Amino acid sequence: VQLQASGGGLVQAGDSLRLSCVASGRFANSYGMGWFRQAPGKDREFVAVIRWTGGSTDYADSVKGRFTISRDNAKNTAYLQMNSLKPEDSAVYYCAAGAGMPKLLRGYRYWGQGTQVTVSS
Repeated sequence: VQLQASGGGLVQAGDSLRLSCVASGRFANSYGMGWFRQAPGKDREFVAVIRWTGGSTDYADSVKGRFTISRDNAKNTAYLQMNSLKPEDSAVYYCAAGAGMPKLLRGYRYWGQGTQVTVSS
């Protein structure tokens, strides 16, 4: 499975961005697609996850109500719509695929390259 993340950029506080993650290869419907982020000097942290079949979702408390994860099965693509962005959301964002709906890094077998999100105040 290969994952390709895109959509990052430089925005101002309060703005929105939509990240995309395209999956290719033997992507199983039993997988979940997750988004993580890592700011300089900090650990990589869970942001959101969606179950590919059924569409169940889960979010980190820090992004609930502002971020929305979704997927387009036909395009094998997951999205992370980020609204009301804050400077503390600045990080490299990674998409990942793993069985179920894991919230821990070790639950993910496949990782995409990161996409930088920078939110200026």
